[in-house]
Amino acid sequence: MGNRTRTAILLILLAAVFYPVYPELFSAWIHQADSSHGLLVPLVSLYFVWTCRERLRQAEASSSPSGLVLLSASLIVYLLALVGDIAVVARAMIVFSLAGLVLYLYGGKIFRILAFPLFFLLFMVPVPVSVIGLVALPLQTLATMISSSLIQLCSIPVLREGNMLYFVQTQLEVAEACSGIRSIVALIMLGSIFVYFSKLGLTRKIILLCSAVPVALAANILRISGTGVLAHFYGDQVARGFLHEFSGLAVFIFGLLVLGMENVLLGRGLRFWRPRFMDGGET
Repeated sequence: MGNRTRTAILLILLAAVFYPVYPELFSAWIHQADSSHGLLVPLVSLYFVWTCRERLRQAEASSSPSGLVLLSASLIVYLLALVGDIAVVARAMIVFSLAGLVLYLYGGKIFRILAFPLFFLLFMVPVPVSVIGLVALPLQTLATMISSSLIQLCSIPVLREGNMLYFVQTQLEVAEACSGIRSIVALIMLGSIFVYFSKLGLTRKIILLCSAVPVALAANILRISGTGVLAHFYGDQVARGFLHEFSGLAVFIFGLLVLGMENVLLGRGLRFWRPRFMDGGET
């Protein structure tokens, strides 16, 4: 049996093992706005694999027993998570079992080439509702507080109570969907892509990736502040419909541009604000 045939059979068997997870996972992608990017993640991951095709042809394949250990451990954890109804763990094991299978069949050299495309698939796993509920309220409060201050800087009277902004003629609610979680997940994913393709050193790659969170928060605060200013002049209808959706797209584009500019600046080497030893000797 050829290696490709064996790989195809094992992939089909692995896909069959995880069949109980697929219906709810697809449903989350389609019906939950915060998880809709999951539909694109496998396609993006396949593109990453395609960009590695020349390196894969040149790499030597060899079986690795540690891959079998990772695969077996992932399947055991998956079964336990399935029995315990821990959806996020069961879904994540799709990725880890696939990684174990690649390592077992093709060895460490090919696994290292495919490591990023494989683990990038973790972005297709929806953030648990419990985590969203835990994080959303503090993010809502923070965004509302800062947005209220920014709106007041524009000489617009506004009163904040909880996550509500009260203007003279209207009011605006900063709902859970406006907490910024969606922007954070999306920009961390984009930051990972920038890091993968960039030629930066390790330290700068970490800086670029970690900056995705404050960039997302800042973009979301600007969105809320801008919506508040418009609501003061034109009423709360600006917070609904097309303008609301457009502002969400604007946040995404803003974050993308900031990450892109940061990637360029880091690539040019901003050594005037950091000691040389932090670059690990990179030039």
